[in-house]
Parts: sequence; C-alpha cells; structure tokens
Amino acid sequence: MGGGDGWETAAPETASPEGVARIALTAAATELLRLLREQHGPLMFHQSGGCCDGSAPMCYPAGEFRTGSSDVLLARLDVEGVREPVGFWMSADQFQRWQHTHLTVDVVPGRGSGFSLEAPEGVRFLIRSRLFTEEERSGLGG
Repeated sequence: MGGGDGWETAAPETASPEGVARIALTAAATELLRLLREQHGPLMFHQSGGCCDGSAPMCYPAGEFRTGSSDVLLARLDVEGVREPVGFWMSADQFQRWQHTHLTVDVVPGRGSGFSLEAPEGVRFLIRSRLFTEEERSGLGG
C-alpha cells in the first residue's frame, strides 16, 4: 500500500498524452486549493466512488489518505500559486466507469464531508463531468 502522497504509482493506462487532460480545475477550486495549501501544506485528492460523501472528491493533506493498489493516479494537477502538484486519485472501480469522461473539480456552497479539508470553509468540492470528444478519446488512445 502506498503512502498516499500522490507519488507512489500510476496505472500506465491512465497516463494522459500531452495536450489531453483528464481533470481540470475551476477558478473557484484553484482559489480554494491555494487557501488550503497555506493552511495545511501539500495536498491530494481522492475520489472513492462510494455513496454519499464517498462520491465527492475529498481533499486531504498529502500522505494522510493512504492509497493502494485499488487506486489510480489520474493526474498531478498544477495549481497556480501552489508549489507542488496536487495528486488526484480515484478508486479503480470508479475509474472504470469514468474513464471516457473529462472531470472538472469545482466548488459549491454547502457542507461537505467532515474529513475533507474544505468542510470548515462552508463549501465543498464536487465533480462536473462531460464525455471526452472523439478527438480527445483518440488522444487518450481509447
């Protein structure tokens, strides 16, 4: 099992070719990540695909959530104003369902999980999704 810092292993089939991103951030998500980085240090996301809070992306201090062989590293997100990339992990089962989908991390008002770092801020992260275009799918090799 990995240490959950977003640097252990990535399944080779999830590597995105140059120019095709699996995940994007809205301006609101970028701003919140900068704030959370100042407060908590290096960050990571994990999305389990479970019910309730588990279906939302959860933000943790890097290394606090332990990833394992059933998790896929989708991206190392470069966030403007954050020194190190933010790893975005997803359970392999969830990735199987979403592998043809572009994900955008956004922020909305409301109470998220008590375990995710944004909960005290009165907002929560969520995923907006769309299917990849034919051109993007070709770029991903699928």
